[in-house]
Amino acid sequence: MAEVEGQVRQLHNELEWIHQFLEYADAERRYDKMFKLWVNQIRDAAFDAEDVIDEFVFNLEHKRQQRFNNLKFLNFLPVCMGLPDKLPLVNELNDRISAVNITLEKILINKGRYDMENPRAYEAGSCSSSASTASSSEPWKEKRVIPSTVEESNIVGMKNDVEAVKRKLLEGKMERGVVAIMGMGGLGKTTLAKKIYDDRDVQHHFDGGRAWVSVSQEFSIRELLLGIANCVTTLKEKQKHEFSNDKLGEEVNKSLHGKRFLIVLDDVWNTDVWRWLSPYLPAESNKRSRVLITTRNEHIAVDARSDCYKLQLLDEDKSWELFLNKVGSAAATWVGLEEFKDGIVAKCKGLPLAIVVLGGLLSLKDLTLDSWRKVLKSMDWHLSQGPCSCLGILALSYNNLPSHLKPCFLYCGIFPEDSKIKASKLIRLWIAEGFVQKRGKETLEEIAEDYLSELIQRSMIQVADTRVDGRVKSCRIHDLLRDLAISEGKEEKLFEVDENIDDGNMLPTNVCETPENPKFLIKESAFYGLKLSRKIGQLVHLKYLCLSGSHLEIIRLPPSIEGLVNLQTLDSGNRHISIPHTIWKLRQMRHLTCRYGWISSRQSMRERWAYGHLGFHKMTNLQTLSLWSGDWLKDDNFNLGKVTSLKQLKLREIDPRSLEGLFQSVSQLTRLQNLELVIDYLKLLKGLSASNGGAECGTMLLFPGLESFSHHKCLCKLFLEVPIQGLPTETTHYPPNLIQLKLHFTRLKEDPMPILGRLPNLRILTLLYGSYVGEKMNCPQGRFLLLEFLQIEELRELEDFSIEETTMPNLKTLKIESCHKITRFPHGILGLEKLQRIQLYHVSQELKNVVSDTPGEDWNRIRLITSYARPQNKNLW
Repeated sequence: MAEVEGQVRQLHNELEWIHQFLEYADAERRYDKMFKLWVNQIRDAAFDAEDVIDEFVFNLEHKRQQRFNNLKFLNFLPVCMGLPDKLPLVNELNDRISAVNITLEKILINKGRYDMENPRAYEAGSCSSSASTASSSEPWKEKRVIPSTVEESNIVGMKNDVEAVKRKLLEGKMERGVVAIMGMGGLGKTTLAKKIYDDRDVQHHFDGGRAWVSVSQEFSIRELLLGIANCVTTLKEKQKHEFSNDKLGEEVNKSLHGKRFLIVLDDVWNTDVWRWLSPYLPAESNKRSRVLITTRNEHIAVDARSDCYKLQLLDEDKSWELFLNKVGSAAATWVGLEEFKDGIVAKCKGLPLAIVVLGGLLSLKDLTLDSWRKVLKSMDWHLSQGPCSCLGILALSYNNLPSHLKPCFLYCGIFPEDSKIKASKLIRLWIAEGFVQKRGKETLEEIAEDYLSELIQRSMIQVADTRVDGRVKSCRIHDLLRDLAISEGKEEKLFEVDENIDDGNMLPTNVCETPENPKFLIKESAFYGLKLSRKIGQLVHLKYLCLSGSHLEIIRLPPSIEGLVNLQTLDSGNRHISIPHTIWKLRQMRHLTCRYGWISSRQSMRERWAYGHLGFHKMTNLQTLSLWSGDWLKDDNFNLGKVTSLKQLKLREIDPRSLEGLFQSVSQLTRLQNLELVIDYLKLLKGLSASNGGAECGTMLLFPGLESFSHHKCLCKLFLEVPIQGLPTETTHYPPNLIQLKLHFTRLKEDPMPILGRLPNLRILTLLYGSYVGEKMNCPQGRFLLLEFLQIEELRELEDFSIEETTMPNLKTLKIESCHKITRFPHGILGLEKLQRIQLYHVSQELKNVVSDTPGEDWNRIRLITSYARPQNKNLW
């Protein structure tokens, strides 16, 4: 056995070397076909080695656990497996390790056989963010190559961009300043900078000297200083060659001292560029000199303390205008052109580089439908050929990613084209894949969120929606970057692509269709009758199980679910789901997201003897718990407050009699960010009936005070659907950083607005049916200073709703729905300058008449932003 363990250790060490090699090999592999084949074979062998070790460790532990459970009743607790249990596994491991080693040896032999003794991958570097001191004598270092098709003086859609950046350069503070142009590859940052650099006003303003330096990924401080010295000094070539870096920097400083200068640093990939160069440039406080940086990485712009200008994608009209400009006058007037417009615009998605490359290619083709159709059918191929191609230039950004971010970016390729990617889902998938590396005391979710932010800063992913606290809610990826992710992902063997797959079923959908050991099982079906095999518990490597949908059929998880010992996420979407109590055995669970799910069974006495008391308190990694309340919550052993890792807690169908104990537990969950509590209405009505009008029940349902939330500094989102006798009058009793509050059936009798208006960080307030039962509601002066969204819906007794002046100065959206007794328009609305939308749905005709008939300029503005028809997708939260 010791010999086998040594083999496992040796194989593990070999894997570490292989992983390091693969990081260095990424950039070179892209365009060297022979080297690509060799690297891919090494990668396949690495995957085999990982599978061997993972499966052996799991089987060893599984056998040990079986033996442990069988012998527990005999009070015999073995420390490890016995030799008879190990022998079959040892023999199998021996055979598989031997096979892997033979494969690796053959691959290495082929390296010498086909003249690859010195692969350039070792020289190419990993293209990471670390600085290099490469000299120009190293021809293999990756330099940025800009195709001439991009450097056009007449590229359209940049007039406003030019003026905006010129203002940043010519105006503003007197001391030396840095301006950055930031955006994804192919947006035209260099083209914009060149237009500004050659602008007459700019040339006249910076009469003390101008210099343009192309930086790229691999740079040296000497190259930068030489580039500037060539433009602003009169040094002879011999002096430039003999001077040290410091002496060269002194000469540059001397030449620029007392002058107004402009230095352009084009294509900066590293924060060290400006840190190293800055000391050599004069920083007089009265010359208004400027340094202009172009970069794909927002962090570089921030680190240089620059005034950053973010370049955006072109809209459809400007995209088509640019294409016509590039394709030539003959093609622009061709009658057959209109057939191709939608396809071209859709594919390029506003990226100037793609538009220019495609336009240049088509400008060389005959003006016939067949000729153009052939090109556009292979559009992806034409955009991906060679290092100077569109995808080749975008690949520079990928090659520059740190190794831990590369698989995270590639993984975005599995999502459908043009789709919004839910950030929480993406993060959970990254964690399940093992992409997220442990870092200190941070949770994996926190680390993964940093990964996502860095990819956004590097312009690899775009933000689609943000949460109320400013964090990313959803993101998207440009089509061409998605093509790059898919291409590289297939090369990396990260995933396989089925060209005929349904968007709703991106991954395998049931047990019989999955590989032997899948990590993911996602079913987003559009039909009834989804069934899970009883053998699902055999998928021991399953980490992410998603059964989302919008139908009312009940999914019943089989008891074998307990076999999914590696499961991290169970997500049932809006489906009703019956969950066996054995779910509590899954200690790797991080996100139990079953909005309409319930625990359908109890632990037997025999199970308690065998396993001890099962409960969610043993899920020490649990971050999200969304479930129906039930008997499991009443059990004295199920102390919710013990699961201090919880960040999201959403409980529905809560028994009114358990509210007090529940909130005692909630008071201990100080890491909560999102809390949602919904009462069981049937039990509530029974309690009201039994108490003859609610006197006794009123005491039973008394919300035990929001005081328990005063220490929840992370809690920013709160939804309460439970009766409350009254709101605390002191703001110190509320979550100090509460941003979003939603109340439903709280049955408040006193006007909540004077109290809620004093919450310092409240931005979104939603008052739904039964949240307030009074007739008057008034928002006093000077309250709701940060509120941006206010919704009142189905407050059936409300007659008088008023908003005083200086209230809600930041309000952007006001929504009033099904409040039929309101007949007067709220006072103070006319003075809200930031108001953008007013939604009046199912309101009285009198209220509509006030809005439509009252004369005046302010009322004209109100009418322009008011709508009366509810949108198809109702989003209250």
